[in-house]
Amino acid sequence: MIRQIIGSIFLLGGMFVMFVSVLGLYRFKYTLNRMHTSALADTLGTAFVIIGLMLIGLNLFHILKMFLVIVFFWLTSPVSSHLIAKAEILTNLNLEERMKEK
Repeated sequence: MIRQIIGSIFLLGGMFVMFVSVLGLYRFKYTLNRMHTSALADTLGTAFVIIGLMLIGLNLFHILKMFLVIVFFWLTSPVSSHLIAKAEILTNLNLEERMKEK
């Protein structure tokens, strides 16, 4: 019973993080800001949802698979976000002018 309550709290927290990230994708103007919100949803939101599912789940094999999914996301998401940001910085020549406050 207590595992299901804690798992539900993690699920709701993960859904909240993903909802805020989607709002950030629509609200922010620049690519790097949008990329930050999508990386946040990818790592933190997905981790919260999968941790909640791990707490609710009963089969040890499925719990271990979900743990490996979290490890995969936490290893690949920062690397891919960094590469996308680097590509944006290298290809957009007037990025500093666009990022200044008007």
